[in-house]
Amino acid sequence: MKIFDLFKKVEPLPEGVHHLQAEAANNKPYRVHLRLRKDGSGVFILNAATVLHLNPTAAEYAYHFIKGSEPHEAAKQVAARYRVKKDIALNDYQDFLDRIEELVNTQDVDPVSYLDFERVTPHSADLTAPLRLDCALTYQLPADTQAEYAPTKRVDRELTTAEWQTIIDLAWQKGIPHITFTGGEATLREDLPALIAHAEKNGQVCGLLSDGLKLADKTYRHRLLQTGLDHLLFLLQPENGQSWKALEAIMPEDLFVTVHITFNQQAASNIHATLERLAKLDVKSLSVSLADESLKYQLNDLTQKAADLNLALAFDLPVPYSAQNPVALETAEEGAPSGAGKAWLYVEPDGDVLPAQGMAENVLGNLLRDDWKKIYPAESEEESKVS
Repeated sequence: MKIFDLFKKVEPLPEGVHHLQAEAANNKPYRVHLRLRKDGSGVFILNAATVLHLNPTAAEYAYHFIKGSEPHEAAKQVAARYRVKKDIALNDYQDFLDRIEELVNTQDVDPVSYLDFERVTPHSADLTAPLRLDCALTYQLPADTQAEYAPTKRVDRELTTAEWQTIIDLAWQKGIPHITFTGGEATLREDLPALIAHAEKNGQVCGLLSDGLKLADKTYRHRLLQTGLDHLLFLLQPENGQSWKALEAIMPEDLFVTVHITFNQQAASNIHATLERLAKLDVKSLSVSLADESLKYQLNDLTQKAADLNLALAFDLPVPYSAQNPVALETAEEGAPSGAGKAWLYVEPDGDVLPAQGMAENVLGNLLRDDWKKIYPAESEEESKVS
């Protein structure tokens, strides 16, 4: 090595997005996305849920993991790039692989305390693109649904299948690994299976927010699963027998399900029995939005009962259109969730983009007409910081 080589600036791997779909040792499928930044650091996303923020060396290890590099070859490249001994790079790479394997194979593991990874919640980190795009395919509603659950006056048309496919592809190009289809009632769009399939073909994780009634039909349910649906936010109607029958049909499927409850006077009166019934169906994840502010102080009771039944509360998923956002187990959040406009964006049926559902006063632009940097300026801000 020439002495001048010691003073050369380390050139990291090129900026870009890489992904992997594979099966773990327990035959459980998983997806990994790695977003490499210009400075060599990276955002490593497992199943669109666990987010690891990696320094340049760790990001390169993640890159080799996704590419399936032979350990000695990966260590050789890292050693040469960062001027460390090959045996040290090999040990570090093997340690990285062991921790990722543990993360993939272990359910409900905390990557901070258990795997010694630095884990940051999505809305607290600098991002060059959102982690999720919530696509309201339609504001159509099933019969007998209250009109306030979808602001039909906000839009004058719905995008075509081809236009939604263009938006899904743009999201993929920008490094957004997670698409959630919502509404209105998204299953009223006949092209929903085709749109799920399109996102699946790209390699994106795909979710659906729905009342679930159409999924009670086994043929339709399996069609969505076979085209690539990864998770479901099921809008439970506790007093509706058909809603419970649909949930009972869905739960045995290979599909991660979060059940959403709108906490109103009727739901509050029977919440213990509702949560106990969910636990018996092996529901593990719960989402709650507050429909009546007078019930705010009853949330502590709901929180304690959910904890007793080992129901984890999700608070960063899209919910039925309303003035209230999902609440966290610890406290009822006021205003928009802190990840709105940063970790996720919401697209209306005509392509207009909002920071989150319900924030109609703050239109960021239109995905079919406006430049991406206008809609998500964080990308250009990040570029200016590292250029």
